[in-house]
Amino acid sequence: MSGLHKTLEFCNNSIMGIPSQLSIQKQNDNLHTLRSNKLQTTLREFLVKVDLEQSSMVQLLLKVYHRNLTGLVGYCNEDTNMALIYEFMANGNLESHLSEDSNVNVLSWAGRLQIAMDAAQGLEYLHSGCKPPIIHRDVKTSNILLADNFQSKLADFGLSRVFPTDAGTHVSTNVVGTPGYLDPEYYVTNWLNEKSDVYGFGVVLLEIITGRPAISRTQERTHVSQWVSSMLSNGDVRGVVDPKLESDFEINSAWKAVEIAMACVSPTSTRRPNMKQVVTELKDCSDTELARTNTRAVTDSTETFSIAATTELSPLAR
Repeated sequence: MSGLHKTLEFCNNSIMGIPSQLSIQKQNDNLHTLRSNKLQTTLREFLVKVDLEQSSMVQLLLKVYHRNLTGLVGYCNEDTNMALIYEFMANGNLESHLSEDSNVNVLSWAGRLQIAMDAAQGLEYLHSGCKPPIIHRDVKTSNILLADNFQSKLADFGLSRVFPTDAGTHVSTNVVGTPGYLDPEYYVTNWLNEKSDVYGFGVVLLEIITGRPAISRTQERTHVSQWVSSMLSNGDVRGVVDPKLESDFEINSAWKAVEIAMACVSPTSTRRPNMKQVVTELKDCSDTELARTNTRAVTDSTETFSIAATTELSPLAR
């Protein structure tokens, strides 16, 4: 069996995420990689062959490059084996790390904030760094993939929509997305703008904070934002944060993160922050948490030195 076939067989058994149209697969040296203009041209010819040249996801990934967006790295075109190859994300998707069944290698509070900040920066780039701006339209935990160092990247651009700069405050379009993450204003009016992504990100951030799914798997089918609101009405932010963290977080950092998330999921889009504001606020949360962990590390080090010095200077028993 050729290396190509082995790779494709491996991919079929080790899929890291499932975009709307294509699988994210591990690459190897037998696959074409996009490192020259010639290969860019042959890729476009390949897309025509498999009737994917109009795929919004493919066209987007050919044009957009950012450290927090999954990248298209090559393609396979051997006999009947035809596939697009995306960078391999060793730690799968965020959803699997937040699930109620995931009690091994629990993500730390600092790690969760960094994952949220990475994803927020990817969205900010789509909204502000691309000309014209791009709206993802399907921001959710299963579409945030994690590299081996847990750097997060947005994936699955199959529903993405370019937002013309002359479109005013919104564009009118058919409603698409995932229940639980869908902007309620967009759902009612069919009016789409970047604040629809902000809503989806707010839900993701609540999942990161709480460890709960967007919609509970109970009979009540409670949305995570409703659950958080009910907890906050009692002033109980510690009860909001994922119990798997065992209260190992800075309380002010947690409050701020919850406030950001709840602002993002405001039912009215004009009351939601933009992603640039979200990135700034999340950085403040992260800095607060890092200050706590650094202080604790210094304290632990001082205590260790004190104990060692006391032992060394104490007279020996006779």
